Amino acid sequence: MSFRIRGLEAEPFAPLFEMADRDLEAIGAKRVYADEPDAFPCRVSLTRAAVGEELLLLNHAHQTIATSPYRAAGPIFVSRSGRPGTYQGELAPMLRDRLLSLRAYDENAFIVDAEVAEGAEVLRVIERFLAAPQVAHVDAHFARRGCFAARIERA
Repeated sequence: MSFRIRGLEAEPFAPLFEMADRDLEAIGAKRVYADEPDAFPCRVSLTRAAVGEELLLLNHAHQTIATSPYRAAGPIFVSRSGRPGTYQGELAPMLRDRLLSLRAYDENAFIVDAEVAEGAEVLRVIERFLAAPQVAHVDAHFARRGCFAARIERA
């Protein structure tokens, strides 16, 4: 089973980069600059930001069906220079060496399966989840902090 991982669209975030820091704070967002090479995963490009790169840390609703008890939002980083990344049949760079919580959802955003995996095991779990007809998509979260990482769909 082939799968696709796509980054978030950059356009909704672009105007936020033009806001003053105090205005970002008022909406619960914060401007940050990557100070470590491996610590700021951009949810648009699905890569890790380079040291010195400008990002916003903000809340993002990733599971939005109002009738689901699993609707959810949480913190994400987006880079000013991030261009939407798409990965077909392979893990995005920011997912390749992290412990991930993988959650399979049906079309009504109810969890039908979940697993924690790392490395090559992540691919096996994705394939297993997407082989089940009731699974509409899989959401990957960084297991240690719980932050939404990316949506995985059938290709």
